[in-house]
Amino acid sequence: MALKLLDPPVWHGKIRLDDWVPAAGGEYSVREPATGAELGTLGRAGPEDVSRAAAQAATAQRDWGTQPFDARAAVLRRAADLWGEHGAEISDWIVREAGSTRPKAGFEIGMASGICQAAAALTSYPYGQLIRSSQPRLSFTRRLPAGVVGVIAPFNVPLVLAIRYVAPALALGNAVVLKPDPRTAVSGGVTLARVFEEAGLPPGVLSVLPGGADVGEALIRDPNVNVVVFTGSTRGGRAVAQLAGEHLKRVHLELGGNSAFVVLEDADVERAVAAGSFGSFFHQGQVCMAASRHLVHASVAGEYTDRMVAHANKLTVGNPATENVALGPIIDSTQRDNVHRLVTSSVARGAKLAAGGIYEDLFYRPTVLADTPTSAPAYLEEIFGPVAPITTFDTIEEAAELAAGTPYGLALSIVTRDVMKGLALAERIPTGLVHINDQPIHDEPTVPFGGVRDSGAGTRLGGFEANLEAFTELQWVTMRSEVPWYPF
Repeated sequence: MALKLLDPPVWHGKIRLDDWVPAAGGEYSVREPATGAELGTLGRAGPEDVSRAAAQAATAQRDWGTQPFDARAAVLRRAADLWGEHGAEISDWIVREAGSTRPKAGFEIGMASGICQAAAALTSYPYGQLIRSSQPRLSFTRRLPAGVVGVIAPFNVPLVLAIRYVAPALALGNAVVLKPDPRTAVSGGVTLARVFEEAGLPPGVLSVLPGGADVGEALIRDPNVNVVVFTGSTRGGRAVAQLAGEHLKRVHLELGGNSAFVVLEDADVERAVAAGSFGSFFHQGQVCMAASRHLVHASVAGEYTDRMVAHANKLTVGNPATENVALGPIIDSTQRDNVHRLVTSSVARGAKLAAGGIYEDLFYRPTVLADTPTSAPAYLEEIFGPVAPITTFDTIEEAAELAAGTPYGLALSIVTRDVMKGLALAERIPTGLVHINDQPIHDEPTVPFGGVRDSGAGTRLGGFEANLEAFTELQWVTMRSEVPWYPF
């Protein structure tokens, strides 16, 4: 029988520094949102733990960063294998701790393995250039590890949104201090620590510190941390950027979205509805790229709405650990109440509640808002819940104006039989990701991921060039056979 990777005695009540140790902030219970049951106990990190972890990371990084590239690649390749070997166990945690369905958990594990494989390949990627010089010398650039990378990860896709940054940062010779969201710190923290521990990563190179805002702030302020990656809300990103700026830290921000799902008059309506339903309701809508605004041509809006309501009403909601359901629970009551606020206040502004709009405990029914005015909160704000607001348009110019009329710019979907028309429309809408004839929730280990405007700032992360830019420092070097004569 394979070793249980996540046996609680290893990490119970602890955090990961160079070993599993007690936390300065004591302990807290990890809860299952579907039932409220306690799943385990973790250490709650404090600012003192950040200082210890960052100092240890800075020391450990010096040796890790000088390891041969193939030695680092071997660790990443072994980690990629371990995600698959322990996939069933890790999947159980993602389902219970994050409220994910089994397919969503399987997607996360597959992505984690693929990201580690891509990171292993990144170690052997060319890391510099020869540069022409007017002087009799060799002139070149090279990329060196940035040092210690702080990663602040969210709850919604806990494994992917941690490993996406941890793996390439490690592959390029950095050490990492990871702060997972305390609500999903086993799925998005303990799993990474245990996998890389088993893969042969030296102690101190990866620390895992579940904690609150004080831990994130300490991570940004710490002088041993050179680069900060934050994934979360736009509001949180502004605070991170401001603090990082004060300390002259490089920061990469992957933030919120209010993505448009545009359905043109020539679309296959049933296929569009199926894609739009997935885009709005997958993982209870708790995805930054979710289809947040359904912009539908007036000529097909009635049919689209009726079919969307039918799809929403037939979707099952329940405990994904015990039932085969389409939607699980919202992560907690605070998030559920915010989703319900957006729905009720939008109905008060004139939107028609066509489906859903009700909940039991943390289980929120898939919701369709028809005839949603552009002044409705569910149209203007990021929802992060299973809600599909529908707004109509009459012309392609109006569609472009509506889709672009948001401070966000993460993802965009356009459904049309004329793909060139769709591409031309996309060029008028500022966004980081475009999907023509598909829904917006897509990701792959090798793609540059990120948004513009209020959806992100800093280097795109993912793909060879983007990861090199994000996690290394560019250095210029010259070499001469002898020192030239200077008239001083």
